[in-house]
Amino acid sequence: MGLPFDPRHQQTWNTHVVLNTSHGKITMTLDAAKAPCTVQSFEHLILHRFYNNTSCHRLTAYPTLKVLQCGDPSGTGSGGPGYQYKDELPTDLPPVPDRPDRVYYPRGTLAMANAGPNTNGSQFFLVYADSILRPNYTVFGTIDEAGMAALDAIAAGGIQPTPEDPAPVDGAPALTADIQRACVHLFPLPFC
Repeated sequence: MGLPFDPRHQQTWNTHVVLNTSHGKITMTLDAAKAPCTVQSFEHLILHRFYNNTSCHRLTAYPTLKVLQCGDPSGTGSGGPGYQYKDELPTDLPPVPDRPDRVYYPRGTLAMANAGPNTNGSQFFLVYADSILRPNYTVFGTIDEAGMAALDAIAAGGIQPTPEDPAPVDGAPALTADIQRACVHLFPLPFC
């Protein structure tokens, strides 16, 4: 995958993205003022059809972490676009009172997954219930209510059991969660 445009020309306005999934549309508002590089990269990948015909490979159901992770065309959790970029870490997430090194990522948050500092690529996660994490994940948008209904349906299906773990709390969604097509609405018309 080629690199996005020169980052000196980043936008600072909000845009909308629609993930047309096997469970309905998930519409998200991207916040370019908060995370301009992330939004620019995400839109770049959408415009190059990077996310089309991919599966969301990970669902978590821990007491403190409830997310659906997507954005890896290999479906293994280790794939990406062939480039990485710096974090744009959140500074406005509510702190967890009894855990000073943790914050709440609220339900409806769109954030980047990573493998450590400054390793953002294409993988992202959608928060379906308030989750507690270190503030190490770039927040770059929110999910609308109709999108949350689709996300809730995927989460309600649970996690695919394995012979080693018949009741997992982390793994592939039991209900296949495919992104059939991703579109970005930069102007009155969508670009898919």
